[in-house]
Amino acid sequence: MQALKCFSVLAFENPQVSMTLVNVLVDGELLPQIFVKMLQRDKPIEMQLTSAKCLTYMCRAGAIRTDDNCIVLKTLPCLVRMCSKERLLEERVEGAETLAYLIEPDVELQRIASITDHLIAMLADYFKYPSSVSAITDIKRLDHDLKHAHELRQAAFKLYASLGANDEDIRKKIIETENMMDRIVTGLSESSVKVRLAAVRCLHSLSRSVQQLRTSFQDHAVWKPLMKVLQNAPDEILVVASSMLCNLLLEFSPSKEPILESGAVELLCGLTQSENPALRVNGIWALMNMAFQAEQKIKADILRSLSTEQLFRLLSDSDLNVLMKTLGLLRNLLSTRPHIDKIMSTHGKQIMQAVTLILEGEHNIEVKEQTLCILANIADGTTAKDLIMTNDDILQKIKYYMGHSHVKLQLAAMFCISNLIWNEEEGSQERQDKLRDMGIVDILHKLSQSPDSNLCDKAKMALQQYLA
Repeated sequence: MQALKCFSVLAFENPQVSMTLVNVLVDGELLPQIFVKMLQRDKPIEMQLTSAKCLTYMCRAGAIRTDDNCIVLKTLPCLVRMCSKERLLEERVEGAETLAYLIEPDVELQRIASITDHLIAMLADYFKYPSSVSAITDIKRLDHDLKHAHELRQAAFKLYASLGANDEDIRKKIIETENMMDRIVTGLSESSVKVRLAAVRCLHSLSRSVQQLRTSFQDHAVWKPLMKVLQNAPDEILVVASSMLCNLLLEFSPSKEPILESGAVELLCGLTQSENPALRVNGIWALMNMAFQAEQKIKADILRSLSTEQLFRLLSDSDLNVLMKTLGLLRNLLSTRPHIDKIMSTHGKQIMQAVTLILEGEHNIEVKEQTLCILANIADGTTAKDLIMTNDDILQKIKYYMGHSHVKLQLAAMFCISNLIWNEEEGSQERQDKLRDMGIVDILHKLSQSPDSNLCDKAKMALQQYLA
């Protein structure tokens, strides 16, 4: 037992040690095979659990494949057995937590676990402690149950979160288990931080489902306790809770309206100022989802609460994810013509400065592509167009990217040009003439011969605007 415990500690999140252990021979037998023998039902429970941990940790460290028989046919079923009513509460906690860790990254293992021994229903039993019967009969037993009640709930939430991480049918099964949504919502306001965190993780996992966001999440007004959790939680809870808020703010989610009304904009703008990059990303990501196809009032609220200074601070953030999501937010704010004109009339100068800085900076293709798409949106405005047409520096940059070696950037620059020269719009003749003088038409002719069919079509379409 001592040797087993030692191996489990050594192998945990340690690829180097795990790779070594896999090939160790003991009396001509490989170490993992010895662990498998120790999983058998006739061995002491502690031995079964600890060997299952060793194999789990070696698997998570990449030393044993997730589809290896010793995982699928031995370790996983052993851990499910540990979750059953026959086991002691401590064993059930350890079994569920280890199983949650084993299946977390692998959808196939999640599917297998979900149909082994009615695991999903078996976990519902974790919420029934302390039971009313034990209260009457046995004070000592009640004390023991109370002590483990938190741990049991935490373990069940963790395992549900892992089970539901990827598969839509499994999520549905979890949510349809007796009172499950009520239990998770109750978990959000528990005194124990660990239980709260596990409940938020569980909800976050389930919130990846469009179907559930539209139904169960709405029926149980999950957004209310979630907004409460976001008020003053420790960072580890904030990161998961704000990730979940991003999902609840997607445009098809019915929770979007009430969340907006309960002061989410200020809360999220606050997160973008966090020291923690994960919180900055989630804050800006949620605002980006909120701005998608939103009405003018919401967009104005976001801009006012965030402030242009903060927007530009985020555009020079050292974290690439923050930068990408901030560009996504700008792109969503600058969509539909009246909105584009309105925002550019008040913030145009600063936005054009930011765009210039990014196009001049040392940024990757994706960042520059997003930035050119923002320019294309501005070029789609009625009055906003002038901010591009009167800015020779920006026009030269668009011209430069039309001849870039990367097709994505060429296409994005083409969108800008197409929006500027579109015939039906007022002033298109002057814009066409100015761009012709800059040599844009020559580039369009060149691009219409491009081997890339998409680019070639767009260039031909643009040239037709000149002929019309």
